[in-house]
Amino acid sequence: MEFLVVLVMLLLGNSYGAINQLSWREISNINNKGPYIGIVVPNAFELNPLLQSSSFVPHNKFPYFDFAGKKFRIGELEKKKVIVVMSGLSMLNAGLATQLLLTLFNVKGVLHYGIAGNVNSKFQIGDVTIPKYWAHTGLWFWQRFGDNSNNVETSGFSRELGYLKFSHYNNYTKYSKSVENLLSKVWYQSEEIFPVDGTPEVLQHAFWVPVDKAYFEIARKLKNVELDSCVNTTCLPRKPIVVRVKKGVSANVFVDNKAYRDFLNSKFDATPTDMESASVALVCFQHKIPFIAIRSLSDLAGGGSSSSNEISIFLSLASQNAFNVLVKFISLL
Repeated sequence: MEFLVVLVMLLLGNSYGAINQLSWREISNINNKGPYIGIVVPNAFELNPLLQSSSFVPHNKFPYFDFAGKKFRIGELEKKKVIVVMSGLSMLNAGLATQLLLTLFNVKGVLHYGIAGNVNSKFQIGDVTIPKYWAHTGLWFWQRFGDNSNNVETSGFSRELGYLKFSHYNNYTKYSKSVENLLSKVWYQSEEIFPVDGTPEVLQHAFWVPVDKAYFEIARKLKNVELDSCVNTTCLPRKPIVVRVKKGVSANVFVDNKAYRDFLNSKFDATPTDMESASVALVCFQHKIPFIAIRSLSDLAGGGSSSSNEISIFLSLASQNAFNVLVKFISLL
């Protein structure tokens, strides 16, 4: 994630390498009213419940600050001072938005919320999950075909976290022979991180990134949050629940494939899969800033009907449920 710092510095600077004085003055005025809770939300459909809620009150003098393609909304949510930023889709956008948030503003903690695919058959669409750990599962070493040594350490990569072997997912008939797949296998890799309290340019490795212990404990008190269960006349089999789970995973992949869905659950014991949370977690982890993610399950990540993905029906419901839990959570801080 070190490239994010470089990107942020480029975005911060003009031709003289500094933010203009007017922007600094505005940032300083905003920060004098802090500290704030930062809220990072991926997309407009997830942001809309917040903007439409009477619980969110924009600041009367500094309702927003536009910078580097991001709009930082300043105000109060449940009477807690917040700065809200919509990151956009993907790990890069989420990490960059979080880095900007922490670089520019006086932030004491980060809350992240949105929708996610569900790779755990114990839960249903509409349920709101709060993982204890997040991992980025999109950093791979892709092994060449014909190399059966299982020894990737010699190339500077690791095989500690295991692999996905493509031949395990070949289509067979009862008459066919087992054959290798030209795609061979990919080995999952840890991120290289550079904590703010570490030695510059001395990396550490991180795969499972923990959320803040105090935040996760507060999440115990969210079980009774009222959640939506119907979209017009289409209702879920039961009322959705709020549940703390062990693990969530993120990558620049929209998972809509049953085989990979089942793999993520069996290999990593994951429940939600999304495209941003682990990036936000990694940036906060490096900055030693408390963090937690709230993800409502919007679809079955390929585990449902073969004809369509459920997100087209339940996107709005899942977005609202995630926000409802966020509101209750922040009221408990």
